[in-house]
Formats: sequence, C-alpha cells, structure tokens
Amino acid sequence: MMATPVIVMCLKGKDVVAVVRALTGATNSRNAAPGTIRGDFGMSSQENIIHASDSDENAAIEIKRFFKDDEIFDYVPLTFTATYSPDERN
Repeated sequence: MMATPVIVMCLKGKDVVAVVRALTGATNSRNAAPGTIRGDFGMSSQENIIHASDSDENAAIEIKRFFKDDEIFDYVPLTFTATYSPDERN
C-alpha cells in the first residue's frame, strides 16, 4: 500500500469473507487458480495485487483502519430478494 495508490472497499453479505477470498484466490499468486484475481493478474506472494480479510474479526480491525464510522452505510440492493433465498436474508 506504500508503492501505489489503492482502492478500498467494505463489503457486507452472507459468508462475505469466504466468498471474497474465493474470488481473490490463494495468497501466493503462483498457486492461485485461473479465474481468480490473483490467478489472472498476480505473480508474487510478497507483492499482492489484492488483499482480503481472513476473518470477520480482522475485517472489523481493517475497516476501522481505512474508514470512519460515518463513511460506512447500509443499503438494500434492488436485486436482494432475487439474490438470496428467504432463509438467507439476515
């Protein structure tokens, strides 16, 4: 984060940590599956192209590092009811 500008996002959803980590791929980019962000765009385990929190607890710490409380907001996307089944909407 010291070498280039970064884009920071805060995401919320069902199993969000596991889902985002699956999208990012293995921490060592050379071991990441094709189709993941690291698998398609990374080559190093030291110079990661993307970071994703590894737990809800670490996400809470990292969110506070980058965002003020008033910069985080909740909203319900129009596609929410089509994306989640009724038993997953919590």
